Amino acid sequence: MQYWLMKSEPDEVSIDDVMAAPARTVPWFGVRNYQARNFMRDGMRVGDGVLFYHSSCPQPGVAGLAEVASAAYPDASQYQAGGKYFDPKATPEQPRWVSVDVRGRRKTRLLPLAEMRQVAALEDMLLLKKGSRLSITPVTRAQWDAIVALLQA
Repeated sequence: MQYWLMKSEPDEVSIDDVMAAPARTVPWFGVRNYQARNFMRDGMRVGDGVLFYHSSCPQPGVAGLAEVASAAYPDASQYQAGGKYFDPKATPEQPRWVSVDVRGRRKTRLLPLAEMRQVAALEDMLLLKKGSRLSITPVTRAQWDAIVALLQA
């Protein structure tokens, strides 16, 4: 089992949206960074743990726990002409971007980025590295355990 941090802007898809969705499952679409795409396509497996992170908002932080609920599949938003995530170079025969489904396990208290920065066990977390802007990053088991412990405190 692997662990991931996945960022979402809460005005696009929040942890509340996930928990209210049928089967608490939503497609993770619109990723347009090759490294993040490769994590979804090549690294993620059904059942992997997900830290659901609210970003680009007044108080960014981990807002819930989730899991990967599907293997990677072509992201339909890449074909929607005029859409926010349209990619004119993508075709159904040669998709460039993928989605995975994410299932919410539980909403948690918000664990703010500032609080995470104060935890020694998280000092090597990619999210906390200067200049890190990826929307999807791997998380070690130790980092996962530290965050889960903080969420239960």
